[in-house]
Amino acid sequence: MAIKNLTLDVEGLNEDFFRGTRLLAITAPIKKHLFCWQLNNLFGLNFKLCSEKEIPINKKNRNYFFSIYHSIDTNNPSLEYILYHTQYDGEYLLPEFKHTDFLWLIRGDIMEEEQLNWIKQGIKTINGVQLVAELTPEQIKSKGNLVFDV
Repeated sequence: MAIKNLTLDVEGLNEDFFRGTRLLAITAPIKKHLFCWQLNNLFGLNFKLCSEKEIPINKKNRNYFFSIYHSIDTNNPSLEYILYHTQYDGEYLLPEFKHTDFLWLIRGDIMEEEQLNWIKQGIKTINGVQLVAELTPEQIKSKGNLVFDV
Protein backbone atom coordinates (compact mmCIF):
# COMPACT_ATOMS: atom_id res chain seq x y z
CA MET A 1 0.00 0.00 0.00
CA ALA A 2 1.44 3.34 -1.10
CA ILE A 3 1.66 6.19 1.37
CA LYS A 4 0.53 9.51 -0.05
CA ASN A 5 2.38 12.70 0.73
CA LEU A 6 0.12 15.11 2.53
CA THR A 7 0.50 18.83 2.07
CA LEU A 8 -0.57 21.33 4.68
CA ASP A 9 -2.70 24.07 3.14
CA VAL A 10 -1.04 27.02 4.86
CA GLU A 11 -2.83 29.59 2.72
CA GLY A 12 -6.17 28.00 3.65
CA LEU A 13 -5.26 28.12 7.35
CA ASN A 14 -4.33 31.79 7.03
CA GLU A 15 -7.60 32.59 5.26
CA ASP A 16 -9.63 30.83 7.96
CA PHE A 17 -7.74 32.56 10.77
CA PHE A 18 -8.22 36.04 9.27
CA ARG A 19 -11.80 35.61 8.03
CA GLY A 20 -13.92 38.44 9.42
CA THR A 21 -11.08 40.11 11.30
CA ARG A 22 -10.09 43.73 11.71
CA LEU A 23 -6.44 44.64 12.31
CA LEU A 24 -4.99 47.73 13.93
CA ALA A 25 -1.28 48.51 13.68
CA ILE A 26 -0.14 50.60 16.65
CA THR A 27 3.10 52.48 17.03
CA ALA A 28 3.60 53.06 20.73
CA PRO A 29 7.02 52.62 22.33
CA ILE A 30 5.39 51.71 25.66
CA LYS A 31 6.08 48.70 27.85
CA LYS A 32 3.67 45.97 26.79
CA HIS A 33 2.17 45.33 30.24
CA LEU A 34 1.54 49.06 30.72
CA PHE A 35 -0.08 49.35 27.30
CA CYS A 36 -2.41 46.42 28.07
CA TRP A 37 -3.28 47.93 31.43
CA GLN A 38 -4.20 51.20 29.71
CA LEU A 39 -6.32 49.40 27.09
CA ASN A 40 -8.08 47.44 29.84
CA ASN A 41 -8.91 50.63 31.75
CA LEU A 42 -9.90 52.61 28.68
CA PHE A 43 -12.16 50.00 27.08
CA GLY A 44 -13.21 47.87 30.06
CA LEU A 45 -11.34 44.85 28.68
CA ASN A 46 -9.38 42.13 30.39
CA PHE A 47 -6.26 41.61 28.28
CA LYS A 48 -4.17 38.87 29.84
CA LEU A 49 -0.80 37.53 28.79
CA CYS A 50 -1.01 34.13 27.10
CA SER A 51 2.45 32.92 28.10
CA GLU A 52 1.71 29.41 26.82
CA LYS A 53 0.92 30.89 23.39
CA GLU A 54 4.03 32.97 22.72
CA ILE A 55 4.96 32.96 19.07
CA PRO A 56 8.44 31.48 18.63
CA ILE A 57 10.45 32.47 15.58
CA ASN A 58 13.92 31.14 14.84
CA LYS A 59 16.21 33.55 13.00
CA LYS A 60 19.98 33.49 12.72
CA ASN A 61 20.15 30.31 14.85
CA ARG A 62 18.40 32.08 17.71
CA ASN A 63 14.88 31.85 19.13
CA TYR A 64 12.73 34.93 19.57
CA PHE A 65 9.45 34.91 21.50
CA PHE A 66 6.65 37.35 20.77
CA SER A 67 4.01 37.97 23.44
CA ILE A 68 0.29 37.59 22.88
CA TYR A 69 -2.47 39.09 25.02
CA HIS A 70 -6.07 37.93 24.80
CA SER A 71 -9.43 39.35 25.89
CA ILE A 72 -13.10 38.71 25.25
CA ASP A 73 -15.48 41.68 24.98
CA THR A 74 -17.62 41.63 28.14
CA ASN A 75 -20.47 43.42 26.33
CA ASN A 76 -20.31 41.12 23.31
CA PRO A 77 -18.75 37.72 24.15
CA SER A 78 -18.60 36.78 20.47
CA LEU A 79 -15.92 39.47 19.95
CA GLU A 80 -12.39 38.33 20.65
CA TYR A 81 -9.38 40.61 20.93
CA ILE A 82 -5.80 39.50 20.39
CA LEU A 83 -2.92 41.90 20.97
CA TYR A 84 0.50 40.99 19.58
CA HIS A 85 3.69 42.62 20.76
CA THR A 86 5.57 42.73 17.48
CA GLN A 87 9.15 43.31 18.65
CA TYR A 88 11.54 41.18 20.64
CA ASP A 89 15.22 41.83 21.23
CA GLY A 90 15.77 43.62 17.91
CA GLU A 91 13.70 41.22 15.80
CA TYR A 92 10.24 41.74 14.36
CA LEU A 93 7.17 39.54 14.19
CA LEU A 94 6.20 41.39 11.01
CA PRO A 95 9.44 42.45 9.28
CA GLU A 96 7.48 44.50 6.75
CA PHE A 97 6.10 46.65 9.60
CA LYS A 98 9.22 47.37 11.67
CA HIS A 99 7.79 50.57 13.14
CA THR A 100 4.73 48.82 14.53
CA ASP A 101 4.95 47.95 18.22
CA PHE A 102 1.58 46.24 18.59
CA LEU A 103 -0.97 44.62 16.33
CA TRP A 104 -4.55 44.41 17.64
CA LEU A 105 -6.59 41.72 15.91
CA ILE A 106 -10.36 41.81 16.39
CA ARG A 107 -12.38 38.79 15.34
CA GLY A 108 -15.78 37.31 15.85
CA ASP A 109 -18.87 39.38 15.20
CA ILE A 110 -18.62 41.91 12.42
CA MET A 111 -17.48 45.18 13.92
CA GLU A 112 -19.21 48.29 12.65
CA GLU A 113 -17.05 51.08 11.26
CA GLU A 114 -18.30 53.44 13.96
CA GLN A 115 -17.18 51.09 16.75
CA LEU A 116 -13.75 50.55 15.15
CA ASN A 117 -13.29 54.32 14.78
CA TRP A 118 -14.21 54.73 18.46
CA ILE A 119 -11.51 52.18 19.38
CA LYS A 120 -8.92 53.89 17.16
CA GLN A 121 -9.72 57.30 18.66
CA GLY A 122 -9.50 55.86 22.17
CA ILE A 123 -6.10 54.29 21.51
CA LYS A 124 -4.84 57.65 20.22
CA THR A 125 -5.61 59.21 23.62
CA ILE A 126 -3.07 56.95 25.35
CA ASN A 127 0.09 58.85 26.20
CA GLY A 128 2.93 57.64 23.98
CA VAL A 129 0.80 56.34 21.09
CA GLN A 130 2.17 57.77 17.87
CA LEU A 131 0.09 56.03 15.21
CA VAL A 132 -2.98 53.82 14.86
CA ALA A 133 -3.77 52.50 11.39
CA GLU A 134 -6.05 49.80 10.09
CA LEU A 135 -4.44 47.04 8.03
CA THR A 136 -5.93 44.32 5.89
CA PRO A 137 -4.58 40.76 5.96
CA GLU A 138 -3.55 41.24 2.33
CA GLN A 139 -1.12 43.99 3.37
CA ILE A 140 0.77 41.61 5.67
CA LYS A 141 3.32 39.48 3.86
CA SER A 142 4.27 37.40 6.91
CA LYS A 143 0.73 36.88 8.22
CA GLY A 144 1.55 33.23 8.95
CA ASN A 145 3.57 34.56 11.92
CA LEU A 146 0.30 35.67 13.51
CA VAL A 147 -1.60 32.40 13.21
CA PHE A 148 -1.95 30.31 16.35
CA ASP A 149 -4.58 28.24 18.09
CA VAL A 150 -6.46 30.25 20.72
